[in-house]
Amino acid sequence: MKTLPQPIYPVVDSAQWVKRLGQAGARFIQLRVKDRPEAELLAEIRSARAIAEDLGVCLVLNDYWQIALDEGISYIHLGQEDLDTADFAAIQRGGLKLGVSTHCPEELDRALSFAPDYVALGPIWETKLKKMAFGPQGTDRLTVWKKQVGETPVVAIGGITLERVRPCLDAGADCVSAVSAFTGHADPEGQVRAWLAAAGC
Repeated sequence: MKTLPQPIYPVVDSAQWVKRLGQAGARFIQLRVKDRPEAELLAEIRSARAIAEDLGVCLVLNDYWQIALDEGISYIHLGQEDLDTADFAAIQRGGLKLGVSTHCPEELDRALSFAPDYVALGPIWETKLKKMAFGPQGTDRLTVWKKQVGETPVVAIGGITLERVRPCLDAGADCVSAVSAFTGHADPEGQVRAWLAAAGC
C-alpha cells in the first residue's frame, strides 16, 4: 500500500523555506523553483536537498526529473504537460517516486496509467496563486476520486487554509497541500504546527 510521509504538504520556492518549515515539523515538502538560470537553479536544489536530508524531510522536486536523478532526490512531482516529455523508462530505472497533478477525470485516468505514488486534485477551492483552466472542484470530488483510485493517495490542493484542512481529510484526501497558506502567512512555523494538529498529528 502506498503511503505519504505526512498529511500536510507545503510547496515552497527556496531552500530556506525547506529549512524553516522543516524545522517547524513539516516532513513532506515540495520544492517548486521556476525561471532561474541553470547554475542558480542547481545551487538552490542542492541546498534544499542537503537541508532536507539533515532535517529528515522527504523532499519532492517539481518538474526537474533529470536533475532529481542526477542529484539523488528520490521524489518528483509532474504536471500534465510534463507527462508529455518525461522519460518514464529513466524515471523507473532511477526508482523515483512520482506525484502527478490532475484536474478532471481524463487527467486522473492518464495519471493513474503511470502508477503514481500520489495524485494531486485541485483546485478544491478558488486559488489566486495562478490562473487555472479548471474551476473549484469542491470536497465532494475528493470523495468520488478517492473511491476511484483505491490505494493511491490523494493530495488536495488549491485554496486550502487551516480551517479547510479537516474538511478535506474527512472527505477522503490523504494529504492537504498549499503554498501561500504557509509562505504568505505572518507565522509560517505556527501554521505548520496548526496544520499538523488539525490533521491529527
